[in-house]
Amino acid sequence: YHPTANNDIVSLVEAEGAEAVVPDLIDFLLYSLLGLSFKYRYLAGRRIEALGGGALIGIIEFYRRTAKEVLAKSRSFTPPKLIQELARNASKLISLGHQTGEGWFLTGEMIDLIESGVKNIVCMQPFACLPNHVTGKGLLRGLKKAYPDSNIVAIDYDPGASEVNQLNRIKLMLSSAFGEG
Repeated sequence: YHPTANNDIVSLVEAEGAEAVVPDLIDFLLYSLLGLSFKYRYLAGRRIEALGGGALIGIIEFYRRTAKEVLAKSRSFTPPKLIQELARNASKLISLGHQTGEGWFLTGEMIDLIESGVKNIVCMQPFACLPNHVTGKGLLRGLKKAYPDSNIVAIDYDPGASEVNQLNRIKLMLSSAFGEG
């Protein structure tokens, strides 16, 4: 989310004539809380943690309700989906047991973006994040099969990655999106 960490990708995308759509940050917290329930049911998680996670999800959703209602009336914005819906969609392609890093949540976000009309996605891989490579790059084929009109590019954002290579790959993805490629 920080422009310095992602070489200001939002400005780059907008300068190329596209609209940048950035997923909701609070959903990552909700993903972590929902994971407590999975851990309790299938792994060695504690019931009290699962109940607490569910309660916190309820509280957060209570406070987001007004914003969701306003966004639902907008012609320009859409309200964020419930984390349980993102989990259901992601579970079609990946087990909800993938909880390291962004785990199944990354897939759920990409499905949500595609289904809401965002067909062109930059999947950012921060600091050689192995879990992100597994659930990001590793699921591109499955996403492409499920959503053939999607255009997803995975790009590494770490000190060893060339900024020129990042820019070129983003511009190639955008040229494909605009039908120039």
